[in-house]
Amino acid sequence: MKTLTVFALVCAMAALTGAAAVPEEKADEDQTADINLAKRTFCSTRRCSRGWTRYNGRCFRFVPRPMTWAAAEKNCMFMGGHLASIHNILEYLRLLSLMSSSRVYKKTWIGGTDAQEEKQWFWSDGTPFNYVKWCRGEPNNSFGKQHCLDMNHEGYKCWDDLQCNRRSPSICAKNI
Repeated sequence: MKTLTVFALVCAMAALTGAAAVPEEKADEDQTADINLAKRTFCSTRRCSRGWTRYNGRCFRFVPRPMTWAAAEKNCMFMGGHLASIHNILEYLRLLSLMSSSRVYKKTWIGGTDAQEEKQWFWSDGTPFNYVKWCRGEPNNSFGKQHCLDMNHEGYKCWDDLQCNRRSPSICAKNI
């Protein structure tokens, strides 16, 4: 709590200091504007916007409306992020907690895909695909048409590859 208070004070001081500066010439105006923009960006990007949950330097949002994988990714991009990438068990557990307080885990899109090349999985946000939570026997690419990643396969807390045109809820993530 003390850190948050100090951070808020630093942001307030930066804003007040920037507002009090009166530049003398055009070059100074540009430099002052750049400094003020940097201060505002630094202070405003340290928290998540309404409806998003902060965890480990990123903001996450569960989107309950069922969409295809591509529509879900496009929706996340519209909100400034991508479908969520998951890099460790703690992030995965955090996403599970976002999804349901009733302990009912529905199939939910996350940002993994191997649509470009079979068995070459990558995250839509470009981060390394360095953590997996596959269900037993997955990914199996049934019928040669399963190229998008969902979590909570059959109510289990594991991953499955599914047809990308299936409609499911999704989880978006964006960097702070």
